Amino acid sequence: MAKKEPQGCHTPYKTTCGGQALIEGIMMQGPERRAVVVRKPDGSLDITTSPVKKRKGLTKLPFIRGVFVFCGSMVNGVKALMHSAEVSDDGIGEEEELTGLDKWIAEHFSEEKAASLIVTIAAVLGIAFSVGLFILLPTAVTGLISLVWTGMPLWFRAVLEGVLKVVIFLLYLFLCSRLKEIHRVFEYHGAEHKTIYCYENGLELTVENVRRQPRHHPRCGTSFLFVVIVVSIFLSIVIFTPLEIENTWLRMLLHLLLLPLIVGVTYEFNRYVGGHDGPVSRFLRAPGMWMQNFTTFEPDDSMIEVGIEALKLVLPEEKGADRW
Repeated sequence: MAKKEPQGCHTPYKTTCGGQALIEGIMMQGPERRAVVVRKPDGSLDITTSPVKKRKGLTKLPFIRGVFVFCGSMVNGVKALMHSAEVSDDGIGEEEELTGLDKWIAEHFSEEKAASLIVTIAAVLGIAFSVGLFILLPTAVTGLISLVWTGMPLWFRAVLEGVLKVVIFLLYLFLCSRLKEIHRVFEYHGAEHKTIYCYENGLELTVENVRRQPRHHPRCGTSFLFVVIVVSIFLSIVIFTPLEIENTWLRMLLHLLLLPLIVGVTYEFNRYVGGHDGPVSRFLRAPGMWMQNFTTFEPDDSMIEVGIEALKLVLPEEKGADRW
């Protein structure tokens, strides 16, 4: 009888499997399944798996698929994050009484629909916060400056807006990394990257093998967000400046209308640079890789164990079915 090959032992290749760090856990997604593994207060693992819906029709087309992937990732990410917060809670303290919107939803919807609605609202608020902070706020600030400096050239305003976007993004990542709870999430982020690298290198998925891998990965969500900002800066310069769009509210509206295009272009960009290793690709993904100094930290062995368990649960039965 042939000896079964350990998971993770194969000819090296880039995988479509990816994940997200959670509170005391990791979510991994493969071509067929999604797994959420969370370390409970007693040290055991809480494991949840679900099938991944196949994309059809327009959702598979280049420059369109990225929008659907991004929205789906936000919803699934928020759902997993809320689950991890509940599972990792040590249960100390009194149960809080529902108030406000939570109470209204609980009274008017079934438990399942209420949970789904809360996740959807949280995802929408998360997207709105990101767009407001990284896209609209810099536009508003430069609009205020233009009221004082009435002769500001439009090209300079676009450049200044871009600089503010990058500064706000970097400051946000830095401040998040200084928070103890978020720092621990970023350690799980490092465990996720290391586990995927170990698998992509064809090594057996063991704590020792995973620990030796780098924590920066070219197909990281941090890189995606950074490229979204860069693409929005580029479009601001090439569209707003020639059209001489000065009105701040109009500029903010156009940013919102261009957002699906920005997300679509960014997704295709990341697919390309993440799937190639030439000098051009390495140069293009270098800023996003550097950003991961703020969002990934070295994990401990218990975190690596979570990453290994999560990845094993989503690997396809057919070898190579997850090839990038």
